[in-house]
Amino acid sequence: MKNSKDYSKKIQKLYRSLSRKYPKVQKVSHEKVIDAVIYAVLSAEMNEKQADSVMRKFAEYFVDWNDLRVSRTEEIVEVLGKDTSATMDIASTISRILNSIFNDYHKISLESLKKIGKRPAKQALEKIDGINRYVVEYCLLTALGGHAIPLTDRMIKYLRNNELANPDADDQQIGGFLAKQISAKNGYEFYALLRHESESARDKKKTKAKTTRKKTSETKTLSENKTKTKTKKRRKK
Repeated sequence: MKNSKDYSKKIQKLYRSLSRKYPKVQKVSHEKVIDAVIYAVLSAEMNEKQADSVMRKFAEYFVDWNDLRVSRTEEIVEVLGKDTSATMDIASTISRILNSIFNDYHKISLESLKKIGKRPAKQALEKIDGINRYVVEYCLLTALGGHAIPLTDRMIKYLRNNELANPDADDQQIGGFLAKQISAKNGYEFYALLRHESESARDKKKTKAKTTRKKTSETKTLSENKTKTKTKKRRKK
């Protein structure tokens, strides 16, 4: 990545700042690779609290992941919550991935990936229909003992908006650059901190926009009331 030295300093400064700002991160490890895959699909679009909630709902509603695989998309959406384009996309992505795994491995399990080494495991994950870069890297980090910095779209947007990555670098280059700056033992902590910060920044932006709309609405209402009052006074005269 261009100007890597400058951005390296910025990333290290960001890491120190976030470490002070947020509580100590509790590392998450998924015992089963397939659990990491499904969680990653959810958490790519939802915050972690929402993803945790949906994972519990899945466990309660479906017998197992194969039961989830053979379920209709509409049924999965119903468990996810509201019927929106986002939940429909998540449901269809999960179905595609689970069916691809079943077709390739003849069962809903990816435990065999733990025995073939991290690079071959990554390549095997990338071949699964429906899996994107974030899901692959999240699985490497949390289920396969690999070194990666998974990046959601919100995280990448945060890095770009705050000039923490070269504007000419693509998503893959940014992820690779971060993995070189952050050691393997600190990989999950940095991922979690950056994720919290990016989601916090988005929530603050939403709150600010909501407050601005409210103030604009109140100002408009006040102005309309003043106009009505003036009109009434003229009529009385």
